[in-house]
Amino acid sequence: MIALKLVRLIETHHEELAHSLMRKVEECTKCADLKKLVPREELERRYEEVYRHMSDWLLNKTEHDIFTAYTGLGKHRFEQGVPFEQFLWGIMLVKENLWDFFERESVDVTALTLHGEFELMRLLGQFFDKALYYAALGYWEAHEFAERERQLTHAS
Repeated sequence: MIALKLVRLIETHHEELAHSLMRKVEECTKCADLKKLVPREELERRYEEVYRHMSDWLLNKTEHDIFTAYTGLGKHRFEQGVPFEQFLWGIMLVKENLWDFFERESVDVTALTLHGEFELMRLLGQFFDKALYYAALGYWEAHEFAERERQLTHAS
């Protein structure tokens, strides 16, 4: 499976990918509060983990695994005070960074590699779509919980 070889390429370069992503986050005006409110080490560790275990996320993890991980991340970012749009932009940068990586690597294009790249794009698209959905769900669940708590405190 060509897509698996491309995923292994991601995993082999997980540290490089995490560092290049951190540079993007640090330079991105759309992530101004994200980079202020979340410790750099936490962000970089998170990014590195996603890249290091990409094949596991794409091939072995269930939708429930993605739900658990990303609703938890959404709740955590809400508790850190990260604005919703910046939180989502940070996740979108993970995917964008991968496309930039593939462009830099300029894998030889044959019909077989092209098929593998399309397969990988489909798998990555599905993963990131689910990650964004569940991250947003977790964020807004935490927001609603905090709002109910605030209302109960004020009602007392």
